[in-house]
Amino acid sequence: MTHPIIADLEKRYTTKKYDPSKRVSQEDLEVIYEAIRLSASSINSQPWKFIVIESDEAKQRMHDTFANKFQFNQPHIKAGSHVILFAHNPKYTREDYAKVVDKGIADKRIKAEDREQAFGGFAFADLNTDEAGSNAAWTKSQTYLALGNTLHVLARLGIDSTTMEGVDSEMIGEIFAKELDGYQCEVALVIGYHHTEEDYNAPLPKSRLAREQVLQVL
Repeated sequence: MTHPIIADLEKRYTTKKYDPSKRVSQEDLEVIYEAIRLSASSINSQPWKFIVIESDEAKQRMHDTFANKFQFNQPHIKAGSHVILFAHNPKYTREDYAKVVDKGIADKRIKAEDREQAFGGFAFADLNTDEAGSNAAWTKSQTYLALGNTLHVLARLGIDSTTMEGVDSEMIGEIFAKELDGYQCEVALVIGYHHTEEDYNAPLPKSRLAREQVLQVL
């Protein structure tokens, strides 16, 4: 198949070694940031926060979060161009959804007189909220929608990436407490450009299960 979307996905892979001399341009970063903002989420909840680690100081802080575990991912932090923390709101409330509703009114997607009616969608959040008010499993799932969207955008731009679930969420919560402000980060994304000589994963062929093993048309 020669479709450009398939070409994007064929060339995308998980980078194992970055070239620290290469940085993502500001022009490309602006596209990435806007694409992240436009990501889909259940009931348009947008229960997320994205923290971009760019400066040497911020990279050192992120580097320090690997003090206790997942050290195999630590070298990516300083060698990569940027790191993006994908954080979710563990207790998404009706008040949080009100911001979405009010923005919808401002954007003329929702009529002002229909504001209360627009909260009907929040019933789905309620279904995913326990007695303690936690809906973290549901809100975390939304961040993966944004992550998947971002991976394809990066492939289109020719930018390499490494998704990291191997991060210390507790340490990140401590070191970036001010920025997270109650949100939780359990997955991060490194972006940059692979090392042409030392990234063993770059030349390996793509490997996926056959379509008939994973897809059924009824």
